[in-house]
Amino acid sequence: MPLLEVDDVVVRFGGVTAVDHASFAAEAGRITGLIGPNGAGKTTCFNVITGLQRPQHGAVRFADRRITRLPVHRRARRGMGRTFQRLEAFGSLTVRDNVRVAQDIHRGPAGLLRPAGADVDALLDRVGILAYADERADSIPTGTARLLELARCLAGDPKLLLLDEPSSGLDESETAAFGALLAELAAEGRGIVMVEHDMALVMTVCDDIHVLDFGRVIASGPPALIRTDPEVQRAYLGYADDDVTQEIDLEQVAP
Repeated sequence: MPLLEVDDVVVRFGGVTAVDHASFAAEAGRITGLIGPNGAGKTTCFNVITGLQRPQHGAVRFADRRITRLPVHRRARRGMGRTFQRLEAFGSLTVRDNVRVAQDIHRGPAGLLRPAGADVDALLDRVGILAYADERADSIPTGTARLLELARCLAGDPKLLLLDEPSSGLDESETAAFGALLAELAAEGRGIVMVEHDMALVMTVCDDIHVLDFGRVIASGPPALIRTDPEVQRAYLGYADDDVTQEIDLEQVAP
């Protein structure tokens, strides 16, 4: 069974359909990309999965249980972790304390009596930002703040990571290291779903990709298939050659 299943989900805001009968799945131990042009409904799908948005139709299943009506905190307790397109760190706290707060919340009241410093620093070291541990979160570079959000997610030891544009602000070498980290996390058995505009990263690290356009899933499959799909060509480039199969250079496309 897939770790996550989104089944025939519809989300409407007034007369606008943001998600149009979207269905896709993500498996444990694999990295799944959710891509598409701006306004395609990617973040809205994340909001439905995590409980921030109630769909008008459809269902979400996680770890073989229907969770469509569960509140956000109960989904988190079941093993979901998420980062946001807009940074959500506690700016007045240090990087270390941001992660400590997340860890304390997941541990609960009993866990507050146990020292957490070593565990927190290990998480910061794992994502590559231990050098910023004593810096205020509102003073660090954007790319570092993205990694801080990932460390906070990992503090809850999630089964599923939902990452919304996680490589934004990272330079080329940092992005390469980030891709290697994602592969390690997936190898540990976690499912990872990533909304990302860096197509080089997506095509390198993702095992499966789902493409959204105007709220509909127009293509699903491995990177090699997505590169040559005519519907994806139309979504990204506005046209497709129906007679000759072409490979899209998605790495050069800015959706």
